[in-house]
Amino acid sequence: MRHAALAMLFALAALPAFAQPPVEQVRPVAPGVWMIASAFPPHRQPDGTTIIFRAPKGLVVMDTGRHPWRRRTILDFAEAQRRPIVAIVNSHWHLDHVSGDPALKAAYPKARLYASGAIDEALTGFLAKSAADAAPYLAPGKLPPETQEDIRGDIATTANGAALKPDIVIEGSSLRDLGGLSLQVNLARDAATAGDVWLYDPKTRVAAVGDLVTLPAPFLDTACPKGWAAALDQVAATPFTTLIPGHGAPMSRAQFDLYRTAFNEVVACAASSRDKAECAAAWTKAVTPLLGEDPALAKRAQGMTEYYVADVLRAHGGKSAYCTTG
Repeated sequence: MRHAALAMLFALAALPAFAQPPVEQVRPVAPGVWMIASAFPPHRQPDGTTIIFRAPKGLVVMDTGRHPWRRRTILDFAEAQRRPIVAIVNSHWHLDHVSGDPALKAAYPKARLYASGAIDEALTGFLAKSAADAAPYLAPGKLPPETQEDIRGDIATTANGAALKPDIVIEGSSLRDLGGLSLQVNLARDAATAGDVWLYDPKTRVAAVGDLVTLPAPFLDTACPKGWAAALDQVAATPFTTLIPGHGAPMSRAQFDLYRTAFNEVVACAASSRDKAECAAAWTKAVTPLLGEDPALAKRAQGMTEYYVADVLRAHGGKSAYCTTG
């Protein structure tokens, strides 16, 4: 998430100080499939969801988070399972999904990293600009110290960007053997990013879709909405029973259908003359059943969606500034 968007989020509510790292849990989703939930701790940048599949030869880890405590949770789980990490899959290159890659590769040097080739352009484009734009936010008093710590970490991760490049570039959708586990590895072009990888496990009927599904709002920073909508259609055509978003709780098919409808409607609203607050309110009302009981999430959904409608979509002709397709 860009730092301007982050600053906007802090303005939505007065959040308590957050000194201690969170205690993260690895929870089962299906037999042989676990997840570590996405998180947005106060005064911190977010972590995306991590998904772990048990394979005959070890563990397949999809997305490695941003913070040191996330990578520690993943490594502790692998140790407790007494199984090596044999493959790492990046759904996309946003830093809340890939920053743990180097630590996992250092612990398990034989693990292969699978991702799209979109990271190459991101390192010289979005991520380089984001690192440069971050400098003013590191001045004393600009942001809470925890936030500044995260920004410094992001800058360091970007500087070490070569470590984020895949060993195996995903160039199309196919059934692949990852550590002896047969997974459908799908590539969605020009969606949430220029290349989004998502997985479907035919055995458990679990779909792990990265930031093709995010709550409390679609993260449109680098998005091509037309491609994103097409990717959601492809997900809908898959016979999953459980869908794991990049941010948010696991969804049933009915819940995903609700999300997909709301996504298409908010994109259409952004293309209309309706007020940004009206578009955001319609989105928030539509996804309220998916947000849980925390009232702060509805407020965050409203604020984030207003930002994305006005400052991302409308400011750049209905897509993000980083979308190069129609």
